[in-house]
Amino acid sequence: MKYAHVGLNVTSLEKSIEFYTNFFGVAPVKEKTDYAKFLLETPGLNFTLNLKDEVSGNQVGHFGIQVESPEEILIHKNRLEANGIVPHFEEINTTCCYALQDKFWVHDPDGNEWEFFYTKADIEVKSNNENSCCNTEAKIDKLDHTPKNNASSCCS
Repeated sequence: MKYAHVGLNVTSLEKSIEFYTNFFGVAPVKEKTDYAKFLLETPGLNFTLNLKDEVSGNQVGHFGIQVESPEEILIHKNRLEANGIVPHFEEINTTCCYALQDKFWVHDPDGNEWEFFYTKADIEVKSNNENSCCNTEAKIDKLDHTPKNNASSCCS
């Protein structure tokens, strides 16, 4: 396999290109009047935007980018904030989807949710808080903006 592919319907190609250029940190490799394509090597993703007259609600649960370290969470969070994309929800040491994770969430212009997450460990419990597991309605601790060198953290 070379790339995973996601085709996303959007109502404003211009706003979505701006958002995803900032979100991914790269410009699209192809732009047409009703279409844009981002081709990301890391993660291997062929991501397309398809212009539609109407998009109703969030058609999926959410999208996510898994990172390799807790420091990388902060790097992406700071990068997005510098480009005007402010996380609407942050969690640290959350028990979610049978994993201990740090994460933050953002919305694209059509309301689709994206999470950046780091998995610290696999666990046997889906969630310690019914309202927080993969659900952006609850609010947990804020991520610290100061990167820390934590060599003792585990990963899965």
